[in-house]
Amino acid sequence: MRILVVEDDRAVAAALRDVLVARSYGVVRAYTAAQALTILGRTRPDLVLLDMGLPDLDGLQLCRRIRAVSDVAIIAVTARSEEAARITGLRAGADDYVVKPFSTPELVARIEAVLRRTRALATDDVVTADGVVLDLRNHRATVDGRPVELARKEFELLAALARRGGEVAARAELLEEVWQITWAGSSRTLDVHVAAIRGKLGRPGVIETVRGVGYRLGAR
Repeated sequence: MRILVVEDDRAVAAALRDVLVARSYGVVRAYTAAQALTILGRTRPDLVLLDMGLPDLDGLQLCRRIRAVSDVAIIAVTARSEEAARITGLRAGADDYVVKPFSTPELVARIEAVLRRTRALATDDVVTADGVVLDLRNHRATVDGRPVELARKEFELLAALARRGGEVAARAELLEEVWQITWAGSSRTLDVHVAAIRGKLGRPGVIETVRGVGYRLGAR
C-alpha cells in the first residue's frame, strides 16, 4: 500500500516516512500542494496523509481539489482541535482527522482503519449497464461477455461515469477528472471520446447525454 505524505516541514515528513516504511508502507512525499497534485496525477496512492497548513494552498482547498479528481482515502492532519475545524475538514472530503500532536500508534491505527474501509468499498468495483460489464479494478470492459478494447482515457471516462452510480456528471467535472484540464468553453475532446466509447461498445444508450449539463451512465 502506498501513502502520499503531504507535509511542508521536511523533518516531520521524514519522521512520518520512517514510521510508515517500518510498517511496510510505500511512501512518497510532497512538500507543497502543487507537488501533491502533480504526484497524485502521476501515481495512484492508496491514501493521502494531508497536513492542512501548507505554504502555497490552504489545506481545505487542496482536499477539495483532490476529492474532485480522485476517490483516494484522505486523512487530514492539523494542529486545530476544535470540533468545527474537524467537521469542516470532513465536509471538504477527508475520511478522517488527526490532531497534532498525535502518537505513532494512533496515527497507524487510523491509517489502518481508513484503508480497511476503502478496501471494503473497492470490492464493489464491477458495474453493469445495458449489457456492458465494467471491471474498474482490473480495467476491463465486456459487452455480452465479449472483451472490448478501450483506450486508457476512454476507460477512465467510462469509469468516472460508473463511479457516480447513474448521477449526472457535468462536462467540466469530467474534463478535470479524466484529463486534468479546466473547461474553457470547448469540450470537443470529451464529445469525441464519448462517441468512440459508444461505437466500440455498440450500445449508444450506455452513455446518456444530458443536454446543457453533461453525461451519465445509462440503464443499469
